[in-house]
Amino acid sequence: DRTFLILEIFAQRARSHEGKLQVELARLQYLSTRLVRRWSHLERQSGGIGMRGGPGETQIELDRRMIGDSIKRTRERLEKVKRQRGTQRRQRQRRDAFTISLVGYTNAGKSTLFNALVKARAYAADQLFATLDTTTRQFYLGDNQGGGRSVSISDTVGFIRDLPHGLIDAFQATLQEAADASLLLHVVDASNDNYLEQMDEVHKVLAEIGADNVPQVLVFNKLDAMSDDKKPLQMQDIFSIDGVDTPRLFVSAQTGEGLPALRAFLSQNLATTATFA
Repeated sequence: DRTFLILEIFAQRARSHEGKLQVELARLQYLSTRLVRRWSHLERQSGGIGMRGGPGETQIELDRRMIGDSIKRTRERLEKVKRQRGTQRRQRQRRDAFTISLVGYTNAGKSTLFNALVKARAYAADQLFATLDTTTRQFYLGDNQGGGRSVSISDTVGFIRDLPHGLIDAFQATLQEAADASLLLHVVDASNDNYLEQMDEVHKVLAEIGADNVPQVLVFNKLDAMSDDKKPLQMQDIFSIDGVDTPRLFVSAQTGEGLPALRAFLSQNLATTATFA
Protein backbone atom coordinates (compact mmCIF):
# COMPACT_ATOMS: atom_id res chain seq x y z
CA ASP A 1 0.00 0.00 0.00
CA ARG A 2 0.96 3.67 -0.14
CA THR A 3 2.47 3.88 3.35
CA PHE A 4 4.56 0.74 2.83
CA LEU A 5 5.82 2.11 -0.50
CA ILE A 6 6.87 5.39 1.16
CA LEU A 7 8.66 3.45 3.89
CA GLU A 8 10.51 1.37 1.30
CA ILE A 9 11.67 4.53 -0.49
CA PHE A 10 12.73 6.07 2.82
CA ALA A 11 14.70 2.93 3.70
CA GLN A 12 16.61 3.09 0.40
CA ARG A 13 17.39 6.82 0.77
CA ALA A 14 18.54 6.85 4.42
CA ARG A 15 22.29 7.26 4.74
CA SER A 16 23.09 8.53 8.23
CA HIS A 17 22.72 6.59 11.47
CA GLU A 18 19.92 8.92 12.52
CA GLY A 19 18.07 8.58 9.23
CA LYS A 20 18.19 4.79 9.40
CA LEU A 21 16.91 4.83 12.98
CA GLN A 22 14.02 7.09 12.03
CA VAL A 23 12.99 4.87 9.12
CA GLU A 24 13.29 1.75 11.28
CA LEU A 25 11.05 3.26 13.97
CA ALA A 26 8.40 4.23 11.42
CA ARG A 27 8.56 0.76 9.85
CA LEU A 28 8.17 -1.00 13.22
CA GLN A 29 5.25 1.23 14.20
CA TYR A 30 3.58 0.50 10.88
CA LEU A 31 4.12 -3.27 11.19
CA SER A 32 2.67 -3.30 14.70
CA THR A 33 -0.67 -2.06 13.34
CA ARG A 34 -0.83 -4.78 10.68
CA LEU A 35 0.00 -7.87 12.69
CA VAL A 36 -3.60 -9.05 12.82
CA ARG A 37 -3.79 -9.31 9.04
CA ARG A 38 -0.35 -10.86 8.75
CA TRP A 39 -0.91 -13.70 11.20
CA SER A 40 -4.67 -14.26 11.31
CA HIS A 41 -4.22 -17.47 9.29
CA LEU A 42 -2.08 -19.07 11.99
CA GLU A 43 -3.59 -21.07 14.83
CA ARG A 44 -2.46 -20.92 18.42
CA GLN A 45 0.85 -22.64 19.07
CA SER A 46 0.86 -25.74 21.23
CA GLY A 47 3.09 -25.95 24.30
CA GLY A 48 4.71 -28.90 26.04
CA ILE A 49 6.95 -31.78 24.93
CA GLY A 50 6.06 -33.65 21.77
CA MET A 51 3.53 -30.99 20.80
CA ARG A 52 1.28 -32.04 23.66
CA GLY A 53 -0.11 -29.84 26.37
CA GLY A 54 -2.16 -26.72 26.65
CA PRO A 55 -2.25 -23.87 24.19
CA GLY A 56 0.73 -21.52 24.16
CA GLU A 57 1.17 -18.02 22.83
CA THR A 58 -0.17 -17.16 19.43
CA GLN A 59 2.30 -16.08 16.80
CA ILE A 60 0.78 -12.60 16.83
CA GLU A 61 1.48 -12.25 20.56
CA LEU A 62 5.10 -13.28 20.07
CA ASP A 63 5.58 -10.86 17.20
CA ARG A 64 3.84 -8.04 19.02
CA ARG A 65 6.18 -8.43 21.98
CA MET A 66 9.28 -8.58 19.77
CA ILE A 67 8.22 -5.53 17.78
CA GLY A 68 7.37 -3.71 21.00
CA ASP A 69 10.85 -4.41 22.36
CA SER A 70 12.42 -3.24 19.09
CA ILE A 71 10.36 -0.03 19.13
CA LYS A 72 11.49 0.67 22.68
CA ARG A 73 15.18 0.16 21.82
CA THR A 74 14.93 2.29 18.68
CA ARG A 75 13.14 5.09 20.55
CA GLU A 76 15.89 5.11 23.19
CA ARG A 77 18.58 5.39 20.53
CA LEU A 78 16.68 8.18 18.77
CA GLU A 79 16.29 10.03 22.07
CA LYS A 80 20.08 10.15 22.35
CA VAL A 81 20.26 11.65 18.86
CA LYS A 82 17.52 14.13 19.77
CA ARG A 83 19.45 15.24 22.86
CA GLN A 84 22.59 15.70 20.75
CA ARG A 85 20.67 17.85 18.27
CA GLY A 86 19.18 19.83 21.14
CA THR A 87 22.67 20.52 22.49
CA GLN A 88 23.82 21.71 19.06
CA ARG A 89 20.80 24.02 18.73
CA ARG A 90 21.38 25.52 22.19
CA GLN A 91 25.00 26.19 21.25
CA ARG A 92 23.87 28.03 18.12
CA GLN A 93 21.34 30.01 20.16
CA ARG A 94 24.03 31.00 22.68
CA ARG A 95 26.13 32.26 19.79
CA ASP A 96 23.08 34.20 18.59
CA ALA A 97 23.32 32.30 15.31
CA PHE A 98 20.72 33.04 12.65
CA THR A 99 19.41 29.75 11.25
CA ILE A 100 17.65 29.12 7.95
CA SER A 101 15.85 25.89 7.04
CA LEU A 102 14.85 24.83 3.56
CA VAL A 103 11.40 23.27 3.55
CA GLY A 104 9.05 22.25 0.78
CA TYR A 105 7.27 19.49 -1.06
CA THR A 106 9.38 16.55 -2.12
CA ASN A 107 11.25 17.02 -5.41
CA ALA A 108 10.85 20.82 -5.31
CA GLY A 109 14.61 21.22 -5.69
CA LYS A 110 15.63 21.97 -2.09
CA SER A 111 18.91 20.04 -2.23
CA THR A 112 19.85 21.56 -5.60
CA LEU A 113 19.21 25.03 -4.18
CA PHE A 114 21.15 24.14 -1.02
CA ASN A 115 24.14 23.02 -3.07
CA ALA A 116 24.00 26.15 -5.23
CA LEU A 117 23.89 28.48 -2.23
CA VAL A 118 26.63 26.95 -0.10
CA LYS A 119 28.68 25.05 -2.73
CA ALA A 120 27.92 21.80 -0.92
CA ARG A 121 27.70 18.33 -2.37
CA ALA A 122 24.48 17.13 -0.77
CA TYR A 123 22.78 14.37 -2.76
CA ALA A 124 20.28 15.83 -5.22
CA ALA A 125 18.23 13.94 -7.80
CA ASP A 126 14.97 14.14 -9.70
CA GLN A 127 13.22 11.67 -7.41
CA LEU A 128 10.99 11.50 -4.36
CA PHE A 129 12.66 11.86 -0.96
CA ALA A 130 16.20 12.20 -2.31
CA THR A 131 17.05 13.87 1.01
CA LEU A 132 16.25 12.25 4.35
CA ASP A 133 19.17 13.36 6.47
CA THR A 134 19.34 16.99 7.51
CA THR A 135 22.53 18.68 6.30
CA THR A 136 23.67 21.96 7.86
CA ARG A 137 26.32 24.30 6.46
CA GLN A 138 27.56 27.82 7.12
CA PHE A 139 26.21 30.33 4.60
CA TYR A 140 27.98 33.67 4.24
CA LEU A 141 25.79 36.65 3.39
CA GLY A 142 27.66 39.80 2.37
CA ASP A 143 26.24 43.29 2.04
CA ASN A 144 26.87 46.35 -0.12
CA GLN A 145 29.06 47.95 2.55
CA GLY A 146 31.59 45.13 2.41
CA GLY A 147 30.39 43.57 5.64
CA GLY A 148 28.22 40.56 6.25
CA ARG A 149 27.75 37.59 8.50
CA SER A 150 27.55 33.83 8.41
CA VAL A 151 24.31 32.01 9.09
CA SER A 152 23.48 28.33 9.43
CA ILE A 153 21.38 26.86 6.63
CA SER A 154 19.84 23.37 6.73
CA ASP A 155 18.40 21.13 4.04
CA THR A 156 15.50 19.04 5.38
CA VAL A 157 13.34 16.10 4.33
CA GLY A 158 10.69 16.81 1.70
CA PHE A 159 6.98 16.68 2.54
CA ILE A 160 4.23 14.84 0.70
CA ARG A 161 0.45 14.74 0.63
CA ASP A 162 -1.03 12.83 3.58
CA LEU A 163 2.39 12.12 5.08
CA PRO A 164 1.81 9.20 7.51
CA HIS A 165 1.76 10.36 11.13
CA GLY A 166 4.21 7.62 12.04
CA LEU A 167 6.77 9.22 9.74
CA ILE A 168 6.17 12.67 11.21
CA ASP A 169 6.68 11.25 14.71
CA ALA A 170 9.77 9.30 13.69
CA PHE A 171 11.33 12.28 11.94
CA GLN A 172 10.56 14.65 14.83
CA ALA A 173 14.28 15.14 15.58
CA THR A 174 14.97 16.12 11.98
CA LEU A 175 11.86 18.27 11.52
CA GLN A 176 12.66 20.10 14.75
CA GLU A 177 15.33 21.94 12.77
CA ALA A 178 12.52 23.69 10.89
CA ALA A 179 10.54 24.48 14.04
CA ASP A 180 13.60 26.07 15.69
CA ALA A 181 14.76 28.02 12.63
CA SER A 182 14.91 31.81 12.49
CA LEU A 183 13.63 31.76 8.91
CA LEU A 184 12.13 29.21 6.53
CA LEU A 185 12.91 29.22 2.83
CA HIS A 186 9.81 27.52 1.48
CA VAL A 187 10.95 26.04 -1.85
CA VAL A 188 8.14 25.55 -4.39
CA ASP A 189 8.28 23.78 -7.74
CA ALA A 190 6.93 26.65 -9.86
CA SER A 191 6.77 24.42 -12.95
CA ASN A 192 4.26 22.07 -11.29
CA ASP A 193 0.63 22.87 -12.09
CA ASN A 194 -0.38 21.65 -8.62
CA TYR A 195 2.03 23.88 -6.70
CA LEU A 196 -0.80 25.50 -4.68
CA GLU A 197 -1.94 22.12 -3.37
CA GLN A 198 1.67 21.18 -2.59
CA MET A 199 2.12 24.43 -0.66
CA ASP A 200 -1.00 23.64 1.37
CA GLU A 201 0.38 20.22 2.28
CA VAL A 202 3.68 21.75 3.42
CA HIS A 203 1.81 24.22 5.63
CA LYS A 204 -0.17 21.38 7.19
CA VAL A 205 3.02 19.57 8.19
CA LEU A 206 4.59 22.81 9.44
CA ALA A 207 1.55 23.32 11.65
CA GLU A 208 1.86 19.77 13.00
CA ILE A 209 5.47 20.28 14.05
CA GLY A 210 4.90 23.76 15.46
CA ALA A 211 6.75 25.63 12.70
CA ASP A 212 3.78 27.47 11.18
CA ASN A 213 4.67 30.72 12.97
CA VAL A 214 8.29 30.81 11.77
CA PRO A 215 8.79 33.67 9.24
CA GLN A 216 8.89 32.46 5.64
CA VAL A 217 10.29 33.53 2.30
CA LEU A 218 8.84 31.78 -0.74
CA VAL A 219 11.39 30.58 -3.29
CA PHE A 220 9.64 29.59 -6.52
CA ASN A 221 12.22 27.25 -8.05
CA LYS A 222 12.63 25.61 -11.48
CA LEU A 223 12.21 28.84 -13.42
CA ASP A 224 14.09 27.14 -16.28
CA ALA A 225 11.39 24.46 -16.52
CA MET A 226 8.49 26.91 -16.79
CA SER A 227 6.89 27.54 -20.17
CA ASP A 228 7.35 31.04 -21.60
CA ASP A 229 3.68 31.95 -21.16
CA LYS A 230 3.84 31.10 -17.43
CA LYS A 231 7.10 32.82 -16.55
CA PRO A 232 6.71 35.75 -14.14
CA LEU A 233 6.78 39.37 -15.22
CA GLN A 234 8.62 40.23 -12.00
CA MET A 235 11.31 38.14 -10.36
CA GLN A 236 10.30 39.34 -6.90
CA ASP A 237 6.87 40.14 -5.50
CA ILE A 238 4.51 39.48 -2.61
CA PHE A 239 2.43 36.30 -2.33
CA SER A 240 -0.48 35.99 0.12
CA ILE A 241 -0.55 32.89 2.34
CA ASP A 242 -3.77 32.71 4.39
CA GLY A 243 -3.99 36.48 4.31
CA VAL A 244 -0.34 36.98 5.27
CA ASP A 245 1.81 38.83 2.73
CA THR A 246 4.96 36.77 2.14
CA PRO A 247 8.02 37.75 0.05
CA ARG A 248 8.38 35.61 -3.08
CA LEU A 249 11.39 35.26 -5.36
CA PHE A 250 11.71 33.25 -8.58
CA VAL A 251 14.94 31.32 -9.11
CA SER A 252 16.44 28.41 -10.98
CA ALA A 253 18.73 26.43 -8.73
CA GLN A 254 19.79 24.44 -11.79
CA THR A 255 20.99 27.37 -13.92
CA GLY A 256 21.67 29.90 -11.14
CA GLU A 257 19.18 32.45 -12.46
CA GLY A 258 17.77 34.56 -9.63
CA LEU A 259 20.22 33.28 -6.99
CA PRO A 260 22.19 36.57 -6.71
CA ALA A 261 18.89 38.37 -6.08
CA LEU A 262 17.98 35.81 -3.40
CA ARG A 263 21.33 36.27 -1.66
CA ALA A 264 20.95 40.06 -1.86
CA PHE A 265 17.42 39.89 -0.47
CA LEU A 266 18.53 37.79 2.49
CA SER A 267 21.51 40.04 3.14
CA GLN A 268 19.40 43.19 3.08
CA ASN A 269 16.80 41.80 5.45
CA LEU A 270 19.08 39.92 7.80
CA ALA A 271 19.89 43.04 9.80
CA THR A 272 16.60 42.65 11.61
CA THR A 273 14.49 39.51 11.81
CA ALA A 274 11.47 41.77 12.27
CA THR A 275 11.56 42.36 8.51
CA PHE A 276 10.50 38.76 7.97
CA ALA A 277 7.89 38.68 10.74
